[in-house]
Amino acid sequence: MPAFLLRCGGGGCEPTTVKAVGVQLQSLVLKATIRPECSVAALPVRWRYVKLTAVFRRTDARVRPALRLLPLPFCIALSLAAHAAEDSTIDWGLCPIEPAVPTFADAQAPIGDAEARGTQPTDIEGDSLDGVQGQTLNYNGNVALRRGDQFLGTDKLTYDQATNKYVAEGNVRYQDSGMRLVAERAEGDQNLDAHKIDNVKYQLISRRGNGGADRIEMKGAQGALYGSTYTTCPPDEPGWALHSQRIDVDTEAGFGTARNATVRVGKIPVLWVPYIKFPIDDRRRTGLLYPAIGSSGRNGFDWRQPIYLNLAPNYDMTLTPRLMTKRGLMLNSEFRYLRPTGRGTLEFGYLPSDDLVEREHDEEIAEVPIVENRREEDRAMVRFRAQENLTRRWRAIANLNWISDARYLEDNATSLNGLSNSSIGSDLGIYGNGRNWSAGIMADHEQVSDYTLPETSLTYDRLPRAFARWEQSYGRWFTAGVDTEAVRFEHPSHSPARPGGTRFDLKPFVSMPLEGDAWFVKPTLAWRYTSYRLDNEFATLTDLSPTRSLPIASVDAGLFFDRETSFGDEAYLHTLEPRLFYLNVPYRDQTGIPRFDTQTMTYSWGQLFRDNRFTGADRQADANQLTLALSSRLIRQSDGREKLSASIGQIRYFDDSRVTASACTTPGDISCPGTIERGKSSWIADASYAVNDRWTIDASYQYDPKIGQEDLISLRTRYLIGDSGVVNFGYRYRRDLLKQVDFSFLYPLTPSWSLVGRYYYSLYDDPLNDPQLLEAVAGVQWESCCVAVRLVARRYLRNRQGELNDAIQLEIELKGLGSAGPDTESRLRRAILGYHREDLYLVPPSEVSSGDDDEAISPDLPSPDSIP
Repeated sequence: MPAFLLRCGGGGCEPTTVKAVGVQLQSLVLKATIRPECSVAALPVRWRYVKLTAVFRRTDARVRPALRLLPLPFCIALSLAAHAAEDSTIDWGLCPIEPAVPTFADAQAPIGDAEARGTQPTDIEGDSLDGVQGQTLNYNGNVALRRGDQFLGTDKLTYDQATNKYVAEGNVRYQDSGMRLVAERAEGDQNLDAHKIDNVKYQLISRRGNGGADRIEMKGAQGALYGSTYTTCPPDEPGWALHSQRIDVDTEAGFGTARNATVRVGKIPVLWVPYIKFPIDDRRRTGLLYPAIGSSGRNGFDWRQPIYLNLAPNYDMTLTPRLMTKRGLMLNSEFRYLRPTGRGTLEFGYLPSDDLVEREHDEEIAEVPIVENRREEDRAMVRFRAQENLTRRWRAIANLNWISDARYLEDNATSLNGLSNSSIGSDLGIYGNGRNWSAGIMADHEQVSDYTLPETSLTYDRLPRAFARWEQSYGRWFTAGVDTEAVRFEHPSHSPARPGGTRFDLKPFVSMPLEGDAWFVKPTLAWRYTSYRLDNEFATLTDLSPTRSLPIASVDAGLFFDRETSFGDEAYLHTLEPRLFYLNVPYRDQTGIPRFDTQTMTYSWGQLFRDNRFTGADRQADANQLTLALSSRLIRQSDGREKLSASIGQIRYFDDSRVTASACTTPGDISCPGTIERGKSSWIADASYAVNDRWTIDASYQYDPKIGQEDLISLRTRYLIGDSGVVNFGYRYRRDLLKQVDFSFLYPLTPSWSLVGRYYYSLYDDPLNDPQLLEAVAGVQWESCCVAVRLVARRYLRNRQGELNDAIQLEIELKGLGSAGPDTESRLRRAILGYHREDLYLVPPSEVSSGDDDEAISPDLPSPDSIP
């Protein structure tokens, strides 16, 4: 129990506990006028004009101490390097649990945040309180001041009423929601707002940074740290540290200035900076970011130096000059803006007089017969992405891309698209949705990015496309709705051989979903009407305003059976889920209808339950077919995880399906390519088996009984090693298209040392393609709590001619400070699924694509890449 405990708030202070120690306290009257000042939210609130009146038995003297929680404007200055990296992406798994400055046992749990401190009362407690008129007031033994998230503790606090000076001695401790520190001594002059703290050690809570200073001196908003350090390493394992002889801090301007600063790895100085200015709060500042340095046989020495420009609170720009000794000087820029209703990014890249054009001129003439697809001397790229909320239900989305020539993506690593894409797309639209509806109007455009293809091979642009969908339930038994679309098609080449036209598509439907605990039945009846108005250049068509109208009927039904079973000591729930899907669509001759955006869907499990095997509205497949499918799962009852899941299905065609995507000289003839004869489709089987909690196996298989060949084989297995290691193996085969093996691993040798690798090889062999290496990666990495070093050798496919490129990359990362060298971590993350363990459970679509199941993306929604 403390000898005294005072509670101070906006209305004054009152004694909560008073106990006679030393000088007896006859009466105690406390009044406080508190004014919080907080120019930076992360800094502790200052206390001004605190009046304390105490009446003692020995005398009627009154004393007026001015107590407040010590100002600490240096708290963010200590973390000067912490703003250089986003700590949320850093792996601190090898760091000790115990922080550099442990939590104080006598500190309270934080209440509120820094902005709420002005409304919180202050509690002052200790073992004894004594004072002499006009001289000093002494707080002794376990002195603690608490307010909200702030705590200040010391063994002794002395206040001189005459000079308005204070001294805190012995075990000085401060803590708030952002940091903790300990010091030997603190003293100050309240009149001058000057303070000095000796021998400081600190811990930043959210950023994991820690360090110390020999001395800190402050006066108002100005401060200086002498002999300061900053690191994210444990104090007993200083992998790296930033040392500065002196740091000047201005909390009003939000800047710190370090002089004679040195970055040391271990005890070895690796970087010396005589003068550096840096931010000490979350306000953005114009300045240099960390460079990226690399080298390759094609580009030569490669240096990228980002320059950040803080133009306004809601928009900024990053300029990145890039020096490639074998190609020239390139400039990249990124402009970002943020509005209350939206955000956007504009990217630009420009490389004048690319030396690569002249160096590979003769080679390109031989390789690229299409003159329009050859490199331009001046290379450039523009990309604009934006999203704007127009109302509560409507938003505008833009994803606009342009490249100067078809080989730009091959020659320059950008975020536009990969080498495998034959074109880059742009789209701009307005989209809305409500409880029972969705609608939008948009336009899109394609540009060639594969120099082997002519512009006439591109898909049609939709300029514009308007769509709407409405669906409404009526009671428990019926659901009605309509899908509608209107599109104007223009070809990017503007070639007379690729004329355009306008299409209108309407599809009303009604369904009756019935279901019980162990069954469901959903009959659906739809009518599809499609009409066209074609350009006059369609000379081969006799009707420039063709129409198509037909009914679509389907029934989807399934059963659910389950039983309890066990294997060994483990209890499981075993399910059996048969499903039937019947589809009936009459035949309509559609050879008089051009094909603007329609393609045949890749045969997959999802295709078993669709009412059309074509994308777009230019083709509606005729059907009289029944899908038979069976799924089964084995679910562990202790935690709900699937031990085994397996599915098998097949379509039975009762009549020939004669509609084809491509033109045929004898329409409706079963001999036309793309038609389906009556009988049985290919079998589709999928299975997933968890051997244990670390080893999983997934497989997909398609077998065509008509020709006795496999259409698709896919095998994927993954084994987790320890807390961070992983081994992946995959085999993919699709008849007449690809045959690949993919092996990758992250193998930990010790908690710090690990090997990484990938071997990605194409086995496909035909007259036009030879087996070849797609990518090979081999590397070693060392990682501690705060330092990581990665050495990676890569050999990868450079262009569509099958040429390979070699690269050796070294990256040194000082966690929480930055890294030197190319970003090998992001490349390894793409190459090795599970390089970051969390990717196995939530993998971004941009990071991995199996390519096994080419599901159709709804044309009513923008692509995921178009959303910022």
